[in-house]
Amino acid sequence: MTTTLITGANKGIGHEAARQLIAAGHTVYVGARDAERGRRAAEQLGARFVLLDVTDDATVEAAAKTIAADGGLDVLINNAGIETRGEGNSVPTAETVTADQMRNTFETNVFGVVRVTHAFLPLLQRSAAPVVVNVSSGLASLTYLSDPDHPAHFYPGVAYPTSKTAVNMLTVQFAKAFPNMRINSVEPGFTKTDLNGNTGTQTVEQAARVIVRMAQVAPDGPTGGFFDVNGPLPW
Repeated sequence: MTTTLITGANKGIGHEAARQLIAAGHTVYVGARDAERGRRAAEQLGARFVLLDVTDDATVEAAAKTIAADGGLDVLINNAGIETRGEGNSVPTAETVTADQMRNTFETNVFGVVRVTHAFLPLLQRSAAPVVVNVSSGLASLTYLSDPDHPAHFYPGVAYPTSKTAVNMLTVQFAKAFPNMRINSVEPGFTKTDLNGNTGTQTVEQAARVIVRMAQVAPDGPTGGFFDVNGPLPW
C-alpha cells in the first residue's frame, strides 16, 4: 500500500488529487492548517487527517512524527500555495508589489516546500519507491513569460510566478541530491479555485490528473523535470 501526504488538501486541486489517489489505492493523508476543515475533508474522502501548516515548524514536525508512527511515507505532494489578490481580483504588478507581499508568498510557496520536504526526507528515504511532486505553475516558465506570443506572457503579477520559478529550482536541486527519489514539478493548468478567485478555465478534476500521474511515477521514471498533462514543459 502506497502512503501519500498532500499539503493543502482540504479543498481545491489538492482535495481532488486525494480523491483520485484514494481511488487508485493509496492511503492518503490530508494535510491542512484548519483542523475542522481538514477533518471534514478527510472524512468525506475516506482519508486520514493530519494538522499541517506549511509555514509553521511545530505542526510540520508533529505531522512527520504522526505519519512515522503510523508506518511511514512513500509520496509527498507539496500542493499548498497562495497567490496575493487585491481589489477586483487584481494581482500585485511590478509597479505595485511590495517586499512584504513577496515575503508572504514565498513563506508558503517556497519556504513551505523546503520546510515540509526537509521534515519528511527521513521517511521518504526509507520508502522503497519515494516520490515528491511539487505543484508549480505554467507561470513559472521563464520561456513562456518572456515569449510575447505565449498567453502566459500577458500575466502581470510578480510574486506568484517568481515563487513558482523558485519551486522549480528546488525540484532540480533536490532531484540531483536524491537520485533514488523521483522528484518533479507539475503544472496543473489554469483551474477554477479560490486561489485565483475562481477565474480559472478548467476543473479540479482536470487539474489533478498530472499530479496523480506523477505521484505514481515508477522508480525508473523521470526526475528533476517539469510537466503538465501533455508532457515536459520548458523552464
